[in-house]
Amino acid sequence: MLRVQRGEQVSEINPRQIFSLSGKVAIVTGGAIGLGRTMAEFLAAFGANLAIVDLDEAGANKAAKEIAATNGVRAIGCRCNVASVEEIQATVTRVVVELGSVDILLNNAGINVRERALDVSEEHWDRILDVNLKGMFFFAQAVGRVMVPKRSGKIINMASIQGVIAHKLRSAYASSKGGVVSMTRQLAIEWARDNVQVNAIAPSFFVTPMNKPLFDDKEFSAFIDAHTPVGRPGQPEELGGVVVFLASAASSFVTGHTVLVDGGMTATA
Repeated sequence: MLRVQRGEQVSEINPRQIFSLSGKVAIVTGGAIGLGRTMAEFLAAFGANLAIVDLDEAGANKAAKEIAATNGVRAIGCRCNVASVEEIQATVTRVVVELGSVDILLNNAGINVRERALDVSEEHWDRILDVNLKGMFFFAQAVGRVMVPKRSGKIINMASIQGVIAHKLRSAYASSKGGVVSMTRQLAIEWARDNVQVNAIAPSFFVTPMNKPLFDDKEFSAFIDAHTPVGRPGQPEELGGVVVFLASAASSFVTGHTVLVDGGMTATA
C-alpha cells in the first residue's frame, strides 16, 4: 500500500487498484463499432458499467449485450443523435435513472467528409461541426451537470492529430477537432476545482471498418507508413491503455491535456 498525503488528509492507495473502474458508470458515444466499441470493451474489462450511445440503435444494443456478457458488467444501448441537445439530455437522464449515475464520458462520436476546401458545402460544414464539436460540448455539459455537484468525474474527448497538424482534404474535420482541443482545455480549468478531469485523445490514422477503404488504397497506405515513424498505422486496441488511464484514479492530477497517440507522426511535424 502507498501512503498519500493531500493537505492534512492521509490515505492509503493500493497501486494495483488505481486503474480499477469497478462500480463506475461510463457513457461511450459512437460506441457501436470501430474505435468506440474497442475503447468501451477496455472500460468494461476494468469494471465499468456502460451506456453504449450510437445513432444505430440496433448496433448499440448489440454491442452492449456482447460487452456485458463478456465482462460481467451492466450495459445498455441508447440511440442518440449527438447533434441534438434535446436527445443528449434525454440520454443522460436515462443513463442516470437506469445505471445510477455518470462517472465517465468518452465523447467519441464523430464524422468526416473528405473534400477540397474549395468544395466544402455549408451542409457538410454544419453537419461535421454539429456532430464533432457541438455534440461533444453539449454532451460534456449534460454530464458535467451530474459530475460537478458530486465533485467527481472524468471526461475524455476524442480529438485527432488533425486538431494539431494539417493534411489535405480535411478542412471542416480539422476545424472541428481543433475546436475539441481548445474546448477540452476550457472545460478542464472551469471544472478543475470540482474534481472533474477533462482530457482529450488525439489519434492518428487507425485501422477501423470505417477507414478500411482508405487503407485498401495502396498509395494512401504507403503514405501513412512513410510518414509515421513506427512505420505503420495504429490498431484500435492501442488506444485502450490511454482510455483506462484517463478514466481512472491514476490520472487524478491530469487535466486539460490532449494525448497524442500517433506512432510519432506529430513529433516529425
